[in-house]
Amino acid sequence: MKDFFSNEYVQIILKCIAIYFFVIIAIRIFGKKELAQISVVDLVFILLISNSVQNAMVGNNSTLLGGLVAAASLFVVNYILKWVLYRNKKVSELLQGKSIMLIYKGELQEHNLRSTEITYDEVMAAIREHGVDDISEVNLAILEVDGNISVVSDDFKKKSNHPVGTMGRRRKHKFRGRIN
Repeated sequence: MKDFFSNEYVQIILKCIAIYFFVIIAIRIFGKKELAQISVVDLVFILLISNSVQNAMVGNNSTLLGGLVAAASLFVVNYILKWVLYRNKKVSELLQGKSIMLIYKGELQEHNLRSTEITYDEVMAAIREHGVDDISEVNLAILEVDGNISVVSDDFKKKSNHPVGTMGRRRKHKFRGRIN
């Protein structure tokens, strides 16, 4: 068993998995609002993070096989984690959090804005993106687990229309043929 863990490629796999979970936990701690609207600063940050952990994953192995093993292990652990998140609501809420109400019946939920560190200006920008000019017209605004803000207003008359799939047709979800 000791020989198994001393294998260079097994070590690459284990390091990749450890860093994968570290980055997920770090993103969870620093907030989901960062995920939806990526700024130039966020893009630079992501690029620097990926560059800084590269050596920790593959070490001195700069071979093609080492890179492929690292990439393959990340694909596999990502697929498994998404499957677990889909199957287990508690794990999903632990890693991704829950949706949080920001506006309800035209009233800001200020305690939720503070807890999510979303500013008034960010909420206003989100409702304007959904075609609404004033908070009083918003029935419901929710910070979704993916960092986007969903807005429902004026008894659903002013909801944003985002086509599902191509040409407005519904498309199959990649897991089990579900429609999304």
